[in-house]
Amino acid sequence: MDIVSLADLKQVAKEKIPSDLWDFIEGAAFDEITKRRNEEKFLDLTINPNFLIDVGNRDLSTTVFGEKIDFPVMIAPAGAKRQLHPEGELAAAKGAGMAGTLYALPTASGYSIEEVAEVASGPLWFQLYHSSDDITEYLVKKAKNAGYSAICLTVDGPTSAPKEKDLRNNFKRNPELYNGSFRERPEFVRSTDIIAPDFADFTPEEYQGLTWDRLDWLKSLTNLPLVIKGIRTVRDAVLCTEYGADGIVVSNHGGRQIDRTLSSIETLYPITQAVGGKLEVYFDSGVRRGSDVFMALALGARGIFIGRPTFWGMAYDGPAGVKLMLDILKSEFDRCLAFGGYRNLSEIEVGSVNIPAHWPVKLP
Repeated sequence: MDIVSLADLKQVAKEKIPSDLWDFIEGAAFDEITKRRNEEKFLDLTINPNFLIDVGNRDLSTTVFGEKIDFPVMIAPAGAKRQLHPEGELAAAKGAGMAGTLYALPTASGYSIEEVAEVASGPLWFQLYHSSDDITEYLVKKAKNAGYSAICLTVDGPTSAPKEKDLRNNFKRNPELYNGSFRERPEFVRSTDIIAPDFADFTPEEYQGLTWDRLDWLKSLTNLPLVIKGIRTVRDAVLCTEYGADGIVVSNHGGRQIDRTLSSIETLYPITQAVGGKLEVYFDSGVRRGSDVFMALALGARGIFIGRPTFWGMAYDGPAGVKLMLDILKSEFDRCLAFGGYRNLSEIEVGSVNIPAHWPVKLP
């Protein structure tokens, strides 16, 4: 079939991916209400088109901590890529670079920090799950030395969160496909099992948590920007500014960690209103159309991360499939920009969209 949308890509991918791995990729916490809400709440938003404006020369580019990307969609740091495809994280990095955008490498990568850097042609962030100080210091310094441009600390996995589908399937991860950055330090491999919260099984004695007052220690390890991923409330967003974060990702982990929360898009605008200008705000969870990208930018996001659709593209055609997925979103987003009467991203504003009165967040 011809692939013209992410829905097409998902349908083809499902036919290619083993059912237990598909359930791992697509699964979410408990009843998966938050996962569905992430997509459904985009349907509450509508776009205000504007015409008789010269939009013939549109610029979709933006910057991420000063690094230019061709359009504001990036690849999120989701694990299990090498269990899906032999090239795994290499394919994701290649696809992102081919599309002129950024890739965020997960801690639980089947390929090392250095191996991914060697094939990447676009900017790279390193996503960190903290389990112990010595492992974190090792990973952060490797990322800095390999040319990564930011550390993205995921904070919304304070305890284990096995999915019910995975428990029913007795789904097992192959450790060799998740520990690429630890080949030189095999003694860390047991601890890296902690790092993937989907199957975390740790005791309080084994786990050295991070708290707000320890972010200074993490920032002291490198001079790279620190991005906090998993922010869901105004309170935590404001604390990020107070404790020196350089950016945040408004995200509920695609609904994978805890159920019955607001969708990410519902929480985005009050967060950007509270911290806008004090740090860079990014977004993920539920984006499936270029119009979703447009609406998230209108509510204050600087850029958007894509998670599950990356797996669909990779299953379809490796790096080229990842690029295809991004190209589809780029084309759809470009169309929204034109119909909105905008020539670049800086012209998009909150008045570009309508929020319904029944949302917990109301526009001024």
